[in-house]
Amino acid sequence: MSISPADSLPDEGLAARLESRPLTELPFAAIDFESAGAAPGETDCPVQVGIVRVEHLFAEPRCFVSYIAPAHAVHWSAARVHGIRTEQLRGAPRYEALWPQLRALLGGAVVLGHNPATEQRFLRRFPGHGFGPWLDTLALARRALPQAGDYALGSLCGALGIADEVRAMVPERRWHDALFDAAASLVLLRCLCRALHMEQAPLAGLSFALKHC
Repeated sequence: MSISPADSLPDEGLAARLESRPLTELPFAAIDFESAGAAPGETDCPVQVGIVRVEHLFAEPRCFVSYIAPAHAVHWSAARVHGIRTEQLRGAPRYEALWPQLRALLGGAVVLGHNPATEQRFLRRFPGHGFGPWLDTLALARRALPQAGDYALGSLCGALGIADEVRAMVPERRWHDALFDAAASLVLLRCLCRALHMEQAPLAGLSFALKHC
């Protein structure tokens, strides 16, 4: 599948417009990838993507999840974490074929992830896509909860008592499923926003947690 320049050119003013608005008025798209892992000399590749999109922070979510045909077999070390095995991916779409769904769900939103370096790296396969700005819930949690100790997404949700809220948003999913982990990032942001009374704070005020792809 080819991506035309019109599809991929970023809106240079979008980030500035989003960063000036209050958190609760912003559209957010939380994203997570699970990967195949990589042996020395191999390039890692995605095997599952999950996205949870809301048109403002406390709106009803729109969810998308898909397996992805891998470029190489899933390594046992990765499968041990997320439970996805190579044989489950037979017939899954190629990553490039998911571009229309990714563009529709991520475009025009603040993209949310928990230490989203992997997500940013995989999305660079679509040059000039223009998604973002990105808000890192790991950086936000470290600033908001300096005594937490363990900043893993599951640990934070457990400590804050919000794991059931994640399960209610994406029932029949579990940790290290891409959709579940994406939903957990969104629920964590909602929790921190309420606890810290940041509803009217502009996104730009969280510059320490903002990233660009």
